Amino acid sequence: MRRSVIALCVASLMVCLAQAQEAPKPPVPLGPGDHTRTLMMGDQKRTFVVHVPPHHDSGKPSPIVLALHGAAMDAAMMAGFSGLNRKSDEAGFIVVYPNGLGVGPFRKWNAGGFSGKLAEGKADDVAFIDKLLDDIASLVKVDEQRVYACGMSNGGMMCYRLASELSDRIASIAPVAGTIVIEESRPKRPVPVIHFHGSKDNIVPFEIPKGTSPSFIKLQSVEDSIQTWVKLNDCDETPTTDTISKDGDEMKVTRKSYRGGKEGSEVVLIVIEEGGHTWPGQTPSVGFIGKSVKTVSANDLIWEFFQKHPLKQ
Repeated sequence: MRRSVIALCVASLMVCLAQAQEAPKPPVPLGPGDHTRTLMMGDQKRTFVVHVPPHHDSGKPSPIVLALHGAAMDAAMMAGFSGLNRKSDEAGFIVVYPNGLGVGPFRKWNAGGFSGKLAEGKADDVAFIDKLLDDIASLVKVDEQRVYACGMSNGGMMCYRLASELSDRIASIAPVAGTIVIEESRPKRPVPVIHFHGSKDNIVPFEIPKGTSPSFIKLQSVEDSIQTWVKLNDCDETPTTDTISKDGDEMKVTRKSYRGGKEGSEVVLIVIEEGGHTWPGQTPSVGFIGKSVKTVSANDLIWEFFQKHPLKQ
């Protein structure tokens, strides 16, 4: 009898130990610095980089800024191209650089609009971003009312898609040199938009004359993209316009603000005259993408706009 009891206790202990070994380890909270994370989307491995600022307070809910790279870029390249880590360190928000799918650093987002070989193997990138946000929330305290998205080129196009299909989580967006490419936008709520575009962008043109859109992607013009969201947000049709560059600056920068939208939303267009396919305030790493204004910082304007437009409860 005694041996039976001992054997039963040993067996129970072994079962408990086995269950403890099989149980998933709780996520380790993220401290200051850069952290690479991996998620599985079906059989696809997806990655993203999280930059936590040096003075991060782990006990306080933090704003999250998603920074989506352009086509033929990746997370590391986006961090360097945009300079957002410096703004993150200064302002105290967490910036997240997701990776699209592709080979090596040559990645892209399924923002819609692609045709031919570029449309093959479409990823559900909206679902990826949704799951990514859940993962981050398990690692840091997230201010759920202040989750934002900005992006360059194809990443800016993806911002418009997130605003349409993930508006219950994304408070507001800031596309840079990227227009709408999805067929139809159907957000659940008004999403404030600040859009930056150079008038001489030769990759995603400011204007698209009829019949000149690239064959591999259906692009909307900047004006069409802006007017789509002016209508969706029910903003005033006539914008207020001001010049935000200074006299003597090499490039003139104009801000057109469509205010009066539902739930306090607005749509803002920042036009960089003579500007190329660049991130305002940053020096381009290559010359063929055109000129970048130095005296107006997209990062400052984006963060100022985001602070004005959290998710309404």
